[in-house]
Amino acid sequence: MTTPVHPNTRIGHVHLKVSDLDRAIGFYSGVLGFELMQRYGTQAAFLSAGGYHHHIGLNTWESLGSGPAPRHHPGLYHTAFLYPDRASLGDALRRVLEAGLDLEGAADHGVSEAIYLSDPDGNGVELYRDRAPEDWPRDADAQLSMSNSPLDLQKLLSEAPPRS
Repeated sequence: MTTPVHPNTRIGHVHLKVSDLDRAIGFYSGVLGFELMQRYGTQAAFLSAGGYHHHIGLNTWESLGSGPAPRHHPGLYHTAFLYPDRASLGDALRRVLEAGLDLEGAADHGVSEAIYLSDPDGNGVELYRDRAPEDWPRDADAQLSMSNSPLDLQKLLSEAPPRS
């Protein structure tokens, strides 16, 4: 048996190949609200939440002008962005809808609530918030019991903070 990774290990950032850097920045910064921290010439950019050096890297080094990756081939399924609370997730949903983007799904997984869409290059994006671990559903044997139930988007939107 292998030794598990240290429990404080986290995914630090995602770095995506995109076909149009400005269009990708428009999505991740203009729609989702991540801050542009640095551009690396015309081929790469780094974005973050809260002033971190970067949570998202975008580049066109191998993908400038290309189309999306084939849908039914191995590769990235989605990138998931964890919001701190339900109000923040509601704000993210409002941003997406105000941008006129289509949702591909929304679900209450018991442990979390999530909305799904794609970025302009067809990369899957999950926007979600976790419930507190003590609220996670468990079966009779105390094993985690995740689900895939509908998420009430109107209720989620109603919990978004007012715009200032």
